[in-house]
Amino acid sequence: MKRFGKIQLLLVVAITIVATLCSQRAMAQHTLTLTGGTGASYARFYPTEQTKWMWGCENFGVSWRYYSEKPRFVGAVGVDLEYKQRGYFMGWTYTSLWTPDENGEMTEKRTYKFYNRKINTLMLPLVWQPHFYFAKNRVRVFVEAALVLSYNISSTYSYENNERPGGKYEMKIPRDNPFGYGLAGGAGFALLFGQVEVGFKARYDFGYSDILKNRNKYYSNSTDGYENPFYYTPLRSPIDNLSFSLTVGWRFNKRGFNEWFVVRPKKEKALKTFNFSEQTGTNKGNQNNGGGVRR
Repeated sequence: MKRFGKIQLLLVVAITIVATLCSQRAMAQHTLTLTGGTGASYARFYPTEQTKWMWGCENFGVSWRYYSEKPRFVGAVGVDLEYKQRGYFMGWTYTSLWTPDENGEMTEKRTYKFYNRKINTLMLPLVWQPHFYFAKNRVRVFVEAALVLSYNISSTYSYENNERPGGKYEMKIPRDNPFGYGLAGGAGFALLFGQVEVGFKARYDFGYSDILKNRNKYYSNSTDGYENPFYYTPLRSPIDNLSFSLTVGWRFNKRGFNEWFVVRPKKEKALKTFNFSEQTGTNKGNQNNGGGVRR
């Protein structure tokens, strides 16, 4: 509970700062949005380990967006401050069952027991959000691309069926990377009710940094306890995260975004009318261009 108290305090401070900045201009092109939901996480180890997705990873946070006043620019830029649970399942041991296949050759079927590590992370995505409006500016559909920075606050671990002791994961500077980075992409929609926006979004965070330092810096678990199941530290250990979130936002502009009221001029060609005489080379009026006079 103490950890969640610090996270909530940080979110309140962020909301207060952004709200103060936005309130300086009554017609500012800003929105502030609260997000919350669930998702899944997965680790990509090299050399390859037996892994599986970890579902039920909570997420919540706050998003700020600035919508450009330029009518020819479609999109918004902003920043998010998010708390996300990440982690992975890794098969630390297995039992084998050898059975003959259809050709009579013996094949091995492995049944794994998994080690689970859950990581509480603060994430700071720097977001670009192209979007489009429908239904007379009452629906916004958007896609997102982001550069993501992260910091691991704390972590816990456990073993399947409690075959080994679990508990708090003690971070070690030689072994663990507290900071991380990656890229993210997503999509969603928002329904606009006056200045209130209610919506849904999905995002995939693709990790580039490693959760564990590679074996050039930390070789084995010979001096560790049960918190580290890797006999040899992986060379690569990035973590991906898939999140689904409900959103509730507030637009600081009562009138609406400026781009809603821009009337784009018609192209010059569209304003021209077709002139038959100019196109065919004939003169106006009843001038005789032929060889004789009709009687």
